[in-house]
Amino acid sequence: MDYNRLAGLLFPEITKTPEDYEAMYPPRDLPEGAMVTRLGPSPTGFIHLGNLYGAFVDERLAHQSGGVFYLRIEDTDDKRYVEGAVETVINSLKFFGIQFDEGATMDGDIGDYGDYTQSHRGPIYQCFAKKLVSEGKAYPCFLTEDEIAAIREKQEAEQINPGIYGEYAACRDWTLEQVEEALAAGKPYVIRLRSDGKPAEKVVGDDGIEKEVVRRVKVKDAIRGTLSFPENYMDTVILKTTGIPTYHFAHVVDDHLMRTTHVVRGAEWLSSLPIHVELFEKLGWEMPVYCHTAQLMKIGEDGNKRKLSKRKDPELSLDYYRDQGYHPAAVREYLLTILNSNFEEWRAANPDAPIDDFQFTTKKMSNSGALFDLNKLNDVSKDVLLRIPAADLYEFLRDWAAEFAPEYNYMFEDRDYMLKILDLGRQDRKPRKDLVYARQIIGFIGYFWDELYKVEDPIPAEVSEEDRVQILEKYLATYDHSDDQSQWFDKIRAIAVDLGYAAKPKDYKKNPDDYKGHVGHVSTVIRIALMGRAQSPDVWTIQQIMGEEKTRARIQGAI
Repeated sequence: MDYNRLAGLLFPEITKTPEDYEAMYPPRDLPEGAMVTRLGPSPTGFIHLGNLYGAFVDERLAHQSGGVFYLRIEDTDDKRYVEGAVETVINSLKFFGIQFDEGATMDGDIGDYGDYTQSHRGPIYQCFAKKLVSEGKAYPCFLTEDEIAAIREKQEAEQINPGIYGEYAACRDWTLEQVEEALAAGKPYVIRLRSDGKPAEKVVGDDGIEKEVVRRVKVKDAIRGTLSFPENYMDTVILKTTGIPTYHFAHVVDDHLMRTTHVVRGAEWLSSLPIHVELFEKLGWEMPVYCHTAQLMKIGEDGNKRKLSKRKDPELSLDYYRDQGYHPAAVREYLLTILNSNFEEWRAANPDAPIDDFQFTTKKMSNSGALFDLNKLNDVSKDVLLRIPAADLYEFLRDWAAEFAPEYNYMFEDRDYMLKILDLGRQDRKPRKDLVYARQIIGFIGYFWDELYKVEDPIPAEVSEEDRVQILEKYLATYDHSDDQSQWFDKIRAIAVDLGYAAKPKDYKKNPDDYKGHVGHVSTVIRIALMGRAQSPDVWTIQQIMGEEKTRARIQGAI
């Protein structure tokens, strides 16, 4: 077979050589040890937590080492392409503070190693496919879908691995004349890798016992250590009939030319690794370091771990966190708790340190299922939001509302008012930790606006309706907005005693038959009248923020 002639027949329009592309994309001029990582999402319209999980690994590895982190759009699967999905990917990642050094952006590519969208790089892939064909390492396959289906049916009947390999690779050893005849007839074809691998073979040992011999490849994974797999023996498709590459081929070519040093991807790609090893070997390139992350898991209703599901778990989608208004810093902090086993220990020792001071490492990553817990995210978020100044939190909430809940825009018209609300109780000796995410915060502080005020909780059982009215009437009659906190509470205690309630909870606890209730029950009536709920931050401080007019109006309205 004249492989050079075959390559010329298949790729007559490809005039650039591999050497031309090597010159166009030279090795990067980076410090020793610098890592080059990439995120390669598919524009399917669904960007999920796993993308973000991997992106944090990519970003930390690159930026901690003085390297480069870039965004590549992997859109070779045209059947799954969704209009507008690229914009969704870019905006979602930007929302969560993922900073790329180069790659695809809303305003075009940034960087010298583009184009960063795979569908725009067709001639590059075809050039390297041509190289493999010219060296006898790939070949055109004219099998139709019906023929492939018949092969698969035969393999299933014989209970052997399905695929195109060995005797089932019908076009693998075609002559040049056969290829020319098929091309002349206009038959569609794909380009397949001519694999050197072999399926398991049965051999009889010296002891006379038949054994199955499997040739294996070993790969050092930065998270999982040394992995051993049966070698690839499938004649995998590298170019489809349209000339578009498969993921296997496209990512190998791009990771080499873009000089990627570390590939972070999910564990679902482990089974494909032998194919990628063979492609790198056949192209004569050094493999990047692979980092296969653990799958994101959650505790199911049956108490057992299971994979996060697009169908069952809305929290898998990044849209969920954006719509709810989780602060990017909170999500980042939480993901690091499941990415590196020593992060929480570091945070406890460095409660006020910037998160980027933490030295991230793949050695501390789990190689089994990473357990995602929404309740723990909420707890982490409470701590993170406490460290964010009220002014920054105001801007975050304002921007979130403008995009996701414009019906609340009016809440941000008086900045000083909102800042006082957001700072409420955060500077106390035991600071309050009850702010979680934007939608929850809006609901939590809504009582400061008449439009959102509503009574949510019942009055204490110890207080009759008649007493409720009397408590509020007496409170309103004695209320002085200039009272300090001590004077204010002394008046509430006096109202309680006057109506037959204990001045102190412990007195009621000792002698419950002597009192209707205690001062706490009386103050709860006032709290509900003002806030609509039985639990809230300090009532006196809330009244100072609301102002005298609103305070009096709320009490009068409750009466």
